[in-house]
Amino acid sequence: MKATWRLPGARQTEDLGAALARGCPWDEAGPRLIYLSGELGAGKTTLAAALLQTLGVEEIVRSPSYALIETYAARAGEAVHIDLYRLRGSEELQQLGLRDYLNGHTLLLIEWPERAAGALPPADLEVRLELSDAPGGAGRNAHVEARSSVGEAWLTHTRAVLPNQI
Repeated sequence: MKATWRLPGARQTEDLGAALARGCPWDEAGPRLIYLSGELGAGKTTLAAALLQTLGVEEIVRSPSYALIETYAARAGEAVHIDLYRLRGSEELQQLGLRDYLNGHTLLLIEWPERAAGALPPADLEVRLELSDAPGGAGRNAHVEARSSVGEAWLTHTRAVLPNQI
């Protein structure tokens, strides 16, 4: 199952992040995983910040580019924001202690998942943000694909909450 949204500005990117948060399936037994892909400046951290704040994170959400991992207390569990841009190989992923976060009380938002060379657990949702080449050149498109049954239910809910897809 797939959906695409046109996001003309940061506000619409934040709206998508909030809609994803409202559909987050915290009642599932395992962790929830979202892969966030897109070039630098495509809006991955903007989307992640809106998602985390909607989940009740009260502190400022920062890009984990240098720390690689930022953890946050959310209303229903723990949220882990991971940025793999600086990862030099899948062997470095083990050193991050990712295994410690793979439990039923955790949401993992993973930016640059392609840097892990297939060493990550499978995603529930893959979100690919791309800068728009539409007339005027402003904004971006968000392509969201469910990769599990949990992801399908999550995307169905998101589509109902934020229906203006393209």
